[in-house]
Amino acid sequence: MKTKYILKVLFILCLTYAMTSCGYDEEVINDLDVNRAFAPVALTANIRNQTTVELNWTVRPNVSKYVVEFSADDPNFTTIFKSVDVAPTQLPIQVALEGETVYSIRVKAVSSIGLEDSTWAIGTATTLTEQIMLPFEPGDVGATQVTFRWVANSSVTQLVIQPGDITHVITSQEKINGVATVTGLTGETGYTAKLFNNAKIRGTAAFTTGIDVGNNTLVLPTDDLFQMIANAQSGDILLLEQGDYTSQTGTITLDKSITIQGLRRDFKPMLKVSFSIVAGAANVSLIDLNLTGDTPSTLIDVVRFSAAGNYSSLLVSGCNIHDYDRSFIAGNVADAIVQSVTVEDCVVTNVLTNGGDFIDFRNSDALNITVKTSTFNNCAPARDFFRIDAAGTSNGNATVNVLLENCTLYGVCNTADRILYIRFNANAITVRNNLFAQTDAIYSNQSSTSDPTFLNNNYFNTLGLHTTNTKFDATTTYTTLDPGFTNAAGGNFTISNQTLKDKNIGDPRWRL
Repeated sequence: MKTKYILKVLFILCLTYAMTSCGYDEEVINDLDVNRAFAPVALTANIRNQTTVELNWTVRPNVSKYVVEFSADDPNFTTIFKSVDVAPTQLPIQVALEGETVYSIRVKAVSSIGLEDSTWAIGTATTLTEQIMLPFEPGDVGATQVTFRWVANSSVTQLVIQPGDITHVITSQEKINGVATVTGLTGETGYTAKLFNNAKIRGTAAFTTGIDVGNNTLVLPTDDLFQMIANAQSGDILLLEQGDYTSQTGTITLDKSITIQGLRRDFKPMLKVSFSIVAGAANVSLIDLNLTGDTPSTLIDVVRFSAAGNYSSLLVSGCNIHDYDRSFIAGNVADAIVQSVTVEDCVVTNVLTNGGDFIDFRNSDALNITVKTSTFNNCAPARDFFRIDAAGTSNGNATVNVLLENCTLYGVCNTADRILYIRFNANAITVRNNLFAQTDAIYSNQSSTSDPTFLNNNYFNTLGLHTTNTKFDATTTYTTLDPGFTNAAGGNFTISNQTLKDKNIGDPRWRL
């Protein structure tokens, strides 16, 4: 028995040797003999604009089309909510769905060479609240009422506004027009509104009502603006009606705490002035103004701290600022100590920094500087963006904190100048969610500038900010994507790059 098995093994070995010695002449198999198309691979489903899903997958050859099916809150595809045919050249494709729904998605390939359809590739996507409400138009949001707009002739039944649980039943004509006005609101109050079709939310909006004149001082274009500011008491709020005030040109000296604010944020009053802050002006707020310099010999700064003193806060909010020859905000006098400077929701253009830097504190101290949700276009074209020197009274006894967040910066510091020329003895700097474009600026070449905290910034044609000099963004969180500006030369920085939108990069006004 053992001999039988030994002979069998020897036979197999000899046969194998013979085949190896003589070679193997059969053709190598290059193609799989399959009877059906290959299923899509790398299927992705991303939600865009609340209720639209963007689909993509790897395209294979010999496919005439793909069939995509959606089921709503049904992982077993018992009922197909929507089915679409997609050509390979259409990818990525966006499909409109309904809000607040978990969709199961399956995709199969249909062969162009007569094979059977592929098996299904499976994915899921969860849509957000539907959004058929349209953006507010200028003048829609007042002090005590607001006008809402939505896609005309949509199925809607009521608006519900909080706080206050205010319900507005939509009339048949309002439904057709896609417009309704709700009254009885309170000035300077943040509200949220939901648009319903019976129990289903079809849109949402958040807004803050305008300021109500009340006991505040109303200023008209025909009034003497300079005199009214001089006559104001400490703590007063001056509300400027819309219109053109630019015939009243000069530097306004502020020696008391005061708020100068446009009455209607959608129609900012036009001023041709500069502000000089001196002792007594502990808290200054400039809100919803259109400010122009336009006179290089006199109106060279937007705001300057011009005298020694202890200052609590400066707020510049919602302003359109343009054509100043020197600095945006500055202080160069000893013993001027500013606790807080905040810039938000502004568009600043053509502040040329001739003879100064953009935000420029040398002998004066600004201890907490926040710049956010704003756009800076051709600002400090040949100087530094932040300059904070080690020369003020507080230096060595305090820490200067700087935050630059959610801003769009185009062509700033464009002669290899510094975004962060900060030499305070102790400094803490955060730069996050900003969009920089078209500049050869650097962050800092000063060892005294503390290492900034960088997070989620995008640099387009701005090589110096993430590759060179003493301080630069060396994180793994930044990108270098083309934002796809609508018209940068014309000041329209609306972006088309979906990744930047998804990551909330830059000034929010340009991500619509």
